[in-house]
Amino acid sequence: MVANQVSWMVGGPQGSGINAAAEILAKACSRGGLAVFSNIEYHSNIIGKHSFYRVRAGDGEIRSHVDEVHLLVALDKETLLGKKADPQVHHIGHLHQVVPQGGVIYDAALDMGTEEFGRGDLRLFPLPFLDLIEAGLRAGGKEGSGTQYQIMKNTVLLGATVALLDYDLGMVTTIIGESFTGRKAHLAHLNVEVARVAYAYVKEHFPAGIDFHLRAKADPPKQILIRGVVAAAIGKLKAGCGFQSYYPITPATDESFYLEARQADYDITVFQCEDEISSINMAVGAAYAGARSATSTSGPGLALMGEGLGFASITETAGPVVCLYQRGGPSTGLPTRTEQGDLHFALHPAHGEFEHIVVAPGDAVECFYATFEAFNWADRYQMPVIVLQDKFVANSYRTAPWFDTSGLTIDRGARFDPQTDAGGEAYRRYRFTASGVSPRSRPGQPGGMYRGTSDEHDPFGHIHEGIENRMSMVHKRRRKLALAAQEIPDEMKFQLHGPPVADVTLVSWGSPKGAILDAMAELSRHRSVNFLQVRLMRPFPVDAVARILREAKRSIAIEGNFSGQLTNLIREQTGVTVPQRIVRFDGRPFSQGDIVESVEKALATGDPVVELSHI
Repeated sequence: MVANQVSWMVGGPQGSGINAAAEILAKACSRGGLAVFSNIEYHSNIIGKHSFYRVRAGDGEIRSHVDEVHLLVALDKETLLGKKADPQVHHIGHLHQVVPQGGVIYDAALDMGTEEFGRGDLRLFPLPFLDLIEAGLRAGGKEGSGTQYQIMKNTVLLGATVALLDYDLGMVTTIIGESFTGRKAHLAHLNVEVARVAYAYVKEHFPAGIDFHLRAKADPPKQILIRGVVAAAIGKLKAGCGFQSYYPITPATDESFYLEARQADYDITVFQCEDEISSINMAVGAAYAGARSATSTSGPGLALMGEGLGFASITETAGPVVCLYQRGGPSTGLPTRTEQGDLHFALHPAHGEFEHIVVAPGDAVECFYATFEAFNWADRYQMPVIVLQDKFVANSYRTAPWFDTSGLTIDRGARFDPQTDAGGEAYRRYRFTASGVSPRSRPGQPGGMYRGTSDEHDPFGHIHEGIENRMSMVHKRRRKLALAAQEIPDEMKFQLHGPPVADVTLVSWGSPKGAILDAMAELSRHRSVNFLQVRLMRPFPVDAVARILREAKRSIAIEGNFSGQLTNLIREQTGVTVPQRIVRFDGRPFSQGDIVESVEKALATGDPVVELSHI
């Protein structure tokens, strides 16, 4: 028996309720004190195509998913065997991922013989889904057919899962009850009864169960289960964001929806615009007016925001903060798949040379702190800040300790004070200073009137094309970026995980972080391994990254894009070449096993590029 280390997967057609079942299971495991990581893979259509949800739970810290499955739940035959007749579907089902003696829950109505599974080392659990739904309805005091309520198949699979994993059914049913609110509240007790009936059926008919179990902790730690989009949204609320604009786009919309649902409880206005051009311009206008402002988008949306970002930079507006959620491109690309293809784009989203900051958190916890600090940087250095996530971090759940906000402070930067700053002279909004930062006024402030223009200007804001003024203004704005490079602490710029010196140094950024950290123990069995995670992309931590990589005995970069964009940035900024890189650009995330397999292959072959995929 293996206790408290389980990888679970549910698959079925989109719209069949697998999301709700998986997230209830994840919440129940988290509430029981277990570490949890969960993520979904789905098509960009609304309903019908195959999707699947993974939940990994257990003791210790879990930061990624694994490809092995201990218990697979199938709502259709495609989840088991794939759909080879469909030229757009290249998966061969998920049966091959189930470990020996692993379990498979499936609908008995699929009428599959054991020979169809093609394996004799699986434990099969066919369930009469519709009959169990009808029995649960009767237990809840309601008559109805299983066909009429077949959406409750997800509740059947949840009850059966809990029975086989020998987990606390009461904890799960409590969360089921909490999940049905408002107009659906009357369905809570029916779903609870369906889960109980399914649980009892499995315990009675399959007493041997499986060898993979979960146990809640007697004294659960204080933790949260959170996604990257929610962590970023909470970071905005904590930072005092007063205005959020957006135009709906996957996967950024969830963040704005979260804020929208809570704007009545916080001093924030969330506004859905007619397009991304309006979104960036409204966010810049709100920042100009003195509010902490933000917008959220994905690659196609940022493509329309370039002019607005350039305008914010040349007018030295304090913001906005732009949360950029990467997905597969170019153009519409892969709307619901992940990628790290927008690093170069985030560094150069508008024409000309202009000042902005780019930070790339690697998980939901970093999303909270990076988003909070982004507003301080926007105010302090008077420039836009891009927080660069991707779809995988945005949509994946993970457990984490409650955020420590005790050391978080709000810094609004240099503000114009007419009593001390004017000195009897007219206000110069763009006054030349040693730091490059000029105290800013707010509209309506006595003595603080100035002109703001997208053209080059003199210290008063008047349009000015003189050579000396132009060069002075470029130097002024560039000094602010140099100041940010000096003042932003190292822990926000990069982190070296593992020993300071190792046989192999892995280099990455963003979402591969969790899989790399989880893989390091296995990779370290035969050699020492450390991991350089780069967080601040602009201004780039040149000296630290150059020093670490020049001291590295062997370095390998790991990225979710084709060309190795961080690898190229490192060479551009430091002159150091990372000789090998592992890349993935099929729209799927790195698993723990992916990292182990691909690093071992890179070390064995010496190939400059290892492309990873599971075709």
